[in-house]
Amino acid sequence: MTSPTLLDYLKQLETRGVTHVGIDDRARSVLRELYTRGSARRPAKQAAVPADSPPPTIPNRIEATGKTAAEKIASLAAIAENWPAARSLGSLRDTMVFSVGNPEADFMLVGEAPGFQEEQKREPFVGPAGAKLDQILKAMGLSRETVYISNVCKFRPATKNQTTNNRKPSTEEMATSIPFVQAEIDVVKPKVIVALGGSAAQGLLGSDKPIGQLRDSWHQFQGIPLRVTFHPSYLLRQDEDHGEKRKVWEDMLAIMAKLGLPISTKQRGYFQK
Repeated sequence: MTSPTLLDYLKQLETRGVTHVGIDDRARSVLRELYTRGSARRPAKQAAVPADSPPPTIPNRIEATGKTAAEKIASLAAIAENWPAARSLGSLRDTMVFSVGNPEADFMLVGEAPGFQEEQKREPFVGPAGAKLDQILKAMGLSRETVYISNVCKFRPATKNQTTNNRKPSTEEMATSIPFVQAEIDVVKPKVIVALGGSAAQGLLGSDKPIGQLRDSWHQFQGIPLRVTFHPSYLLRQDEDHGEKRKVWEDMLAIMAKLGLPISTKQRGYFQK
């Protein structure tokens, strides 16, 4: 008669109504060794992180490599693709969405996280929210090709039975990507940054204040002037309410002035009654 396996023994305990089993340090060491042996035989992508392992340390800085700004941004994206700190959370999806636009732009826009459509195209701000952002940039005399667009979270936050539904990133999820945003700023060297939405403001400024209290004034991130405004998706829900749209446009006018861009009488009059 063969001796029962550990799994058999645990199943026997379960039939007796036992729900918890205490283990000492020696048993824990044996289990960890068995896990390590099993992990070594698994493909790398399927290897799990032990429950009692500490989370990977998130470095304060990530160094880009390359000669040009475009090469440096590409090197950061390559690192982010399999970033252990983000992968180990288990709450983010697999597809990484990094950035788009001019890596030497004066104006940098930072959103919250990729959504369904961004994940499909692997580009920030596509779909209805992206179209609204494009309209705002066009009204400023800019385009997504002339600015730099990123997110405070490089992966789409996951939900149970997820299809097209999205959710905001948690503080922990954003923390895994902030070092990349810092590195992007080091490369791009923008003159002005705008945080689009509450999550972006929280990730960059560490503030839980509502947007209404953060907008209409200047902040700083890494010594660079930063403005907070509403997310384009918020504007899509306002229908014909020009009041909130006017607030966003006022923020854009302040940004244009800070950048030294020409502002016409027509631009100043947008959304005024």
